[in-house]
Amino acid sequence: MDDATILRTGSPIRDVRIVGTGAFVPDRIVSNDEVGAPAGVDDAWITRKTAIRERRWAASDQATSDLATAAARAAMRSAGITAEQLSVIAVATSTPDRPQPPTAAYVQQNLGASGTAAFDINAVCSGTVFALSAVGSVILRRGGYALVIGADVYSRILDPADRRTVVLFGDGAGAMVLGTTDQGPVVRHVALHTFGELSGLIRVPAGGSRQPLEQAGLDAGLQYFAMEGREVRRFVVEQLPQLVKSFLHEAGVEPQDIDHFIPHQANGVMLDEVFTDLGLPHATMHRTVTHYGNTGAASIPITLDAAVRAGGIRPGELVLMAGFGGGMAASFALVQW
Repeated sequence: MDDATILRTGSPIRDVRIVGTGAFVPDRIVSNDEVGAPAGVDDAWITRKTAIRERRWAASDQATSDLATAAARAAMRSAGITAEQLSVIAVATSTPDRPQPPTAAYVQQNLGASGTAAFDINAVCSGTVFALSAVGSVILRRGGYALVIGADVYSRILDPADRRTVVLFGDGAGAMVLGTTDQGPVVRHVALHTFGELSGLIRVPAGGSRQPLEQAGLDAGLQYFAMEGREVRRFVVEQLPQLVKSFLHEAGVEPQDIDHFIPHQANGVMLDEVFTDLGLPHATMHRTVTHYGNTGAASIPITLDAAVRAGGIRPGELVLMAGFGGGMAASFALVQW
């Protein structure tokens, strides 16, 4: 199977398996009352709108690479491998330590995995599945094991007064170790989509080559994450059910065959609404949004790890992962446990 086949939208990567998972969230618990006060909302309002009750925020000395490294080490322990066995490290993040070098380079250094290919992928909240697809081609060619890490520290780019965004996000990291072994859950199918005409719905306006971050931009708050919440919700509600239906058709499975649904943890209320429309009658939807909030690219691997550690996924069961977010992008992976 060549690289073009693996990376094509809707492509099978049947030789790639998940051999370990791990996650890490910061110690600091931030309540709805704490995060809501500057934004002029209370616990009842946040819970009613989002089903989020608390989230974790990074300490002042923690960056995205620190969270990613901790999750990676947990996944490596789960897989029973060492840094010397890694061929590639991919970090999915939209909140890198710095614009450059890639955050993955810091993770590589922290792990002592010198010589591995290490790179970042920014597909915002869909990034982890994008990364999973990308590294599948690398380890099929190079052998060894791959680390796919989703990690974000959104607390650094939130406007404390913007109730549309500040109440939603938490910080965290989740990781998967992938290998081409004959043991472990197999990645049966992936699909990646981007709708660039909707790229303005989720954005950080300043800080890039289009608009460098200068004092005027800081004064205007252009360094903060911004989102058109109603339009984002419309995208998810209107697009996700059809995209899931098409993905399952491509993968050759029926909606009733899905045992577990692990979505991006965008908003708990929205997830409940959308899940009904997906038509997955036998699936259990796994959630971490209540206690961790929306952790960006980290939310799918964090939630997967929580399900694995709870013993909720049994051999032979089908797991559907679904990412969606800025770009606008959507990504799907079908895993047979």
